[in-house]
Amino acid sequence: MKKLTALAILIMFGTVFSAPVLAIDETVKDQPKTKKERKFFNKNKKEKTQELKAKVEYVNTDWWADFQDPYLNEYIARALQKNHDMKIATISTNEYYQNYKIQFGAELPQIGAGFSPALVKLPGISDSVGAFALPGIANYEADIFLKNRDKTKSVQKQYEASIIDERAAYIAVASAVGTAYFNVVKADKAIELQEEINSQRQQIYNLMLMSNKEGLVSTSDTIRANQALVNGQSDLIELKKQREKILRQLAVLIGESPENINTLKRISLDELVILNKIPAEIPSQVIENRPDYLKAEKMLEKAGIDIRVAKKEFLPTINLSGLVFFNSIKDFGSLMTTKNMLWSLGAGAMLPIFTGGQRLANLRLKKAQYERLLQSYLKTNLVALQEVNDAMVSARMDWDKLQQTLQQEELEEKHYNYNEMKYNEGVISKLDLIQYRENLLSINQLSASQKVEYLVDYIGLYKACGAQI
Repeated sequence: MKKLTALAILIMFGTVFSAPVLAIDETVKDQPKTKKERKFFNKNKKEKTQELKAKVEYVNTDWWADFQDPYLNEYIARALQKNHDMKIATISTNEYYQNYKIQFGAELPQIGAGFSPALVKLPGISDSVGAFALPGIANYEADIFLKNRDKTKSVQKQYEASIIDERAAYIAVASAVGTAYFNVVKADKAIELQEEINSQRQQIYNLMLMSNKEGLVSTSDTIRANQALVNGQSDLIELKKQREKILRQLAVLIGESPENINTLKRISLDELVILNKIPAEIPSQVIENRPDYLKAEKMLEKAGIDIRVAKKEFLPTINLSGLVFFNSIKDFGSLMTTKNMLWSLGAGAMLPIFTGGQRLANLRLKKAQYERLLQSYLKTNLVALQEVNDAMVSARMDWDKLQQTLQQEELEEKHYNYNEMKYNEGVISKLDLIQYRENLLSINQLSASQKVEYLVDYIGLYKACGAQI
């Protein structure tokens, strides 16, 4: 009995203090050196490439290709690879996946084993002797009511919702890249036109100044011409400031340093292909495939499973356990023999009798959460319909408004050409011709602004449809 007591104490302390510790070196090597490392590196690179191709489907790159703008396509591709919001969304999805794996592991048996060597001096023996113990234990919660299976399904729904969130993040970033890019293109054109307007106003001011000296124009008119020139120069500074801000925004969206804005290339607004591809109607399947709609659906399904789990908390928990124990004194070779083995199997059921109303309150809580998510799901459906219809109306109206402005621009250009002929014939003064030219440039600015306004609303329709347009 004394030997068994001493051995039990030895095993207890040996299990606590003699557990082996494994250290894994996770140092990231810059370049693979060995053949095995190169093989792993290439496999990892191939997996990342395949993963990136799968993410490309989120943003519907074919839709962006319709603009026939190589720079825009390049920035969308760079955002897919480098944008930090997209990377955060992908990492978040992986976190939810690991949570799912953790919960799935709770459905499986838990098995543990240990090894405890020690040096023992037993009563009645003058010399110290070596002792060895090898315990093993297994535990399993018999999921006959499928409570753990339902918990795993609940976590799985959360993981599936995170995948939808990832898709939404990709669509949002792609939309932001396109919007920023077109606004930069608009700013380029606006600056170009404003510089020409300032040039015209400079000529007007110079002519007014000369005429004032000859007494042909009043000082008041000369001051007004100078004010118009100063206002135009202020407008030019504001336009350049806005362009720099948008360029920095675009740089961050594609994962570049804001200091590299001078390297960001873009097409001119005159070369940009602007087509009316607004669909006559949007099928209901598009709305049902929107990320927010799909996520609301997944969360509603999760809430339904959580109610089922809460109900099963009222049922007993059944555990199965097993123990295998090997021990030996002096002779290590006889450790794994049946004479030195102790084993046991057991089962037990536990049913909480009184928990202060926690289980009932938890069930009511899950039902309330289900009702809240149901209302959120119904609201999401209505909001999706509203956003899609609003985006369609905005894009259509902007297209119609753009056509009217283009006609007005064409008429203004004809009017200017007609006045240019009159100037060449000496019918009107150069001052009048410059004023007509400024009127034309103002219409050009309005046309450029409305072109990009239409494109931005078209991107809004793309986003409202979840990129499925």
